[in-house]
Amino acid sequence: MAVISAHCLHSPFSTPPLLLRSPFPSSPPRSKLAPISCSPSSSSPSPLMAPQSEDGRKRFMEFPYVSAPHRDLMVDLFSTMESRLGPYLLPCTLPPDVQYYHNQGSTALASLHIRSGLKPSPVLSLSLSLSLYIDFILGSWLHCKLPSGALNITSLSAYLSPSTDAPNFLMELIQSSPTSLVLILDLPPRKDLVLHSEYLQTFYEDTQIDEYRKILEKIPEVRPYSSSSLYIRSVVSPTAILVCIETEPGRTERMEEIVRDHVSAIAKEVLGIWLDRCACGGREMGEADRAHLAKRDRVFKSKTIEIDLGSSLPRLFGQEVATRVLGAMREVFSI
Repeated sequence: MAVISAHCLHSPFSTPPLLLRSPFPSSPPRSKLAPISCSPSSSSPSPLMAPQSEDGRKRFMEFPYVSAPHRDLMVDLFSTMESRLGPYLLPCTLPPDVQYYHNQGSTALASLHIRSGLKPSPVLSLSLSLSLYIDFILGSWLHCKLPSGALNITSLSAYLSPSTDAPNFLMELIQSSPTSLVLILDLPPRKDLVLHSEYLQTFYEDTQIDEYRKILEKIPEVRPYSSSSLYIRSVVSPTAILVCIETEPGRTERMEEIVRDHVSAIAKEVLGIWLDRCACGGREMGEADRAHLAKRDRVFKSKTIEIDLGSSLPRLFGQEVATRVLGAMREVFSI
């Protein structure tokens, strides 16, 4: 839901190593960044987690309408993100009817889980300095019954605060049938790549992140995907993975194989790069630059609500539910 792309609703659309390192390129040493402490926590949920927050998390982590490899991937990614960032995150404070919601006929159901970053405070120890960088992490799933079948969307995104200009994280899987899947996987930039060539080199060239797209596109069932939204195409990075995976009719096992053996491995590698180089990279902004970045971030978040969700949620869930969910999201997004 970083989110549920409106255009997709119309389409038929240190830490332990993150799985394999070969044949995928390994990230070079982080010599250009000043690393800060960002080690895994002992457990995924925060010890401060309220009962209703924990119930909402359990429901979110079920991913009940997708295949086992798809579900395993989403659970693994979200758990990894929580494990690394957990000490710097607050419990989810969304109301229960926003953490899980549905339309009147229960033909559309969704789960939303958001954890905001700790707010900087003089009483926090220096070991919690990463709280400066985390705005919030967001995970969601949506299941909608359609005349042509079912639409399933699962997503995971992470937003950094204006204290750093490092890229955000975005992954979305949009499945319109058991044999058709759109993957969006990217580290969306937060600076102009033409004006800031060092930014391009640090996050996209030195990490060799473009190699993952090339590897995935060598699979016969994979082809490039072009969003119908000009806005979506304008905010992703030049190394964004936007692909459509289509297997032969009835070959659901082949789709599961691709997700398990290829998509999963690549998504975990990209998340690893984001955690090491962006969330935990120690790249801090000065006060003057923070104001400009904060303005850009507000525009980006506002457009996410307006373009991605403003029209799709009322259509799927009705105006009352949509108003409740969007209102809660605007509060978290601070817009």
